[in-house]
Amino acid sequence: MGEFLPLGALGPRIMICGPSNSGKSTLCVALASKLGAEAFHVDLFRHLPGTDWVQRADEEFVALHDAAIAHERWVMDGNYSALFPQRVARATGVILLGGGRWANFRRYLWRTLFEQRGRAGSLAGDRDSIKWEMVRWVLLVQPKNRERDRERVRQMGRPMVQLRSMRELQRLYREWGLAR
Repeated sequence: MGEFLPLGALGPRIMICGPSNSGKSTLCVALASKLGAEAFHVDLFRHLPGTDWVQRADEEFVALHDAAIAHERWVMDGNYSALFPQRVARATGVILLGGGRWANFRRYLWRTLFEQRGRAGSLAGDRDSIKWEMVRWVLLVQPKNRERDRERVRQMGRPMVQLRSMRELQRLYREWGLAR
């Protein structure tokens, strides 16, 4: 028996939550591929393609999100607490990623400065730039909210796998036979 719940225990609709730049989108694609499910990135519902992360109108964002969760099989990464209730109502399992603020910040800088074209979860057009609001979010705001967010995910009452580091995430990839 492995270190983690078996992948099948999470069911056909898996939420992936956690801090920015913790590997949610890459894991989402790997899991969807393995499970034959659709991969959805909530960031892509929120932001307009071909822009440098310009937000959609709230109504359109909600409509795209709600249409995706209506599918029978999906893996969805992203947080957006305003939409948690309807996503949780449909999810059959959850993966909660962790990682330290400095590691997540390094990944943010790397993917933004070196323009990782076509990376999982990037907007069509691959336009991205360093944003002070995102730096503030990753280094200051998100760490303060982390325990509150973890508790909220725990209370969902769904089968859950919780990972606290990239090392644990790498072990999960190996144990579940996932490919990046």
